[in-house]
Amino acid sequence: MDISDEKLVEAVNNGDAKAFETLYYHYRDWVYRLAWRFTRRDDIALDILQETFAYILRKTPNLKLTAKMTTFLYPVVLHLSMAALNKKTHLPLEEAADEAIYEEESYPFDKQSDLAVVLSSLSAKHREVLFMRYFDNLSIEEISQALNIPVGTVKSRINKALRTLREDNRTKKYFLE
Repeated sequence: MDISDEKLVEAVNNGDAKAFETLYYHYRDWVYRLAWRFTRRDDIALDILQETFAYILRKTPNLKLTAKMTTFLYPVVLHLSMAALNKKTHLPLEEAADEAIYEEESYPFDKQSDLAVVLSSLSAKHREVLFMRYFDNLSIEEISQALNIPVGTVKSRINKALRTLREDNRTKKYFLE
């Protein structure tokens, strides 16, 4: 029987090491993939994985889960990734993000594909909401929460990105009915 994340967090707050272990094993691969997508470095992604779960431990016994665990973890991993890139590049966090986070090499598919090429033409903000929606399987509301932007902005970015993909001859085939 699966136990909900809310119940696991409650147990972690009560000092249950097994509950923390369960959360860790359930989300470690997701956290690692997300950190790698942002940083494109195995060593940094592994450090971020460790720091993410250390953050959760530091939040106990007052950790409150008000959204899905992935929605809670996304900004944590993003912030830790930006901080790691900032240390590496000595750029301000936002510039580090624009420089490295969304390069086509971080795509979870062949970077030479037509889809990767067209995705690389999108702005980082439009590309990331697509990744969050279709690769991370977050809902519109969860993306809004994770990025701390209005739902309408998320919808607008997804719509614009999908319109770009639909209108480009190289990616039209993905949208044929």
